Amino acid sequence: MKLPSEPTGRLAVAITGASGAIYAASFLRLACERYSTVYLTLSETGEQIVQEELGVADIRELLSEHAREKVKVLDPRDLWSPPASGSHEYDGLVVVPCSVGTLGRIAAGVSDDLVTRCADVCLKERRKLILVVRETPLNLIQIRNMATVTEAGGVVLPACPAFYQKPSSLEDLANFIAARIARQLGLRSELVPEWGETGG
Repeated sequence: MKLPSEPTGRLAVAITGASGAIYAASFLRLACERYSTVYLTLSETGEQIVQEELGVADIRELLSEHAREKVKVLDPRDLWSPPASGSHEYDGLVVVPCSVGTLGRIAAGVSDDLVTRCADVCLKERRKLILVVRETPLNLIQIRNMATVTEAGGVVLPACPAFYQKPSSLEDLANFIAARIARQLGLRSELVPEWGETGG
């Protein structure tokens, strides 16, 4: 019998309606290198932002053919899909970018779509839940929602790239966040050098 701590090779990824689709694209490339199956769901607004910011109708267009084969796109309204149930094993959920609306619903335990249901599953099953929140400034309600998610076992990972690696492109900045997400999942990444390897 598989123990909960053993990796399944499956990961859920959600893209919601916050600016920062470039972070999702960077992380998806990395996830497809490390996982055999990536469950991907996009909110309606998230899909619109992908089109607006990345100039593609389908974010999978930015992946290699081999990577695209690993991605299973799920309807955000489909609560019958595998990751909506705790009996279906997967390693966790990364919401990138995560809107503060999605953050608020997760913090309140509102499972009204596949994204929030998967988050609920990950918290109750003690799986990784990583919310890449992209908002500034923050009001007190949003800060308290972050605290609630953290207290429940989730990880709030704001999309705040660093500059010590001397980024030369937007992709470098996005890769920094993707690498940070990877570390939270217990994955090593060579997207950016570790601190101390840059002369910092």
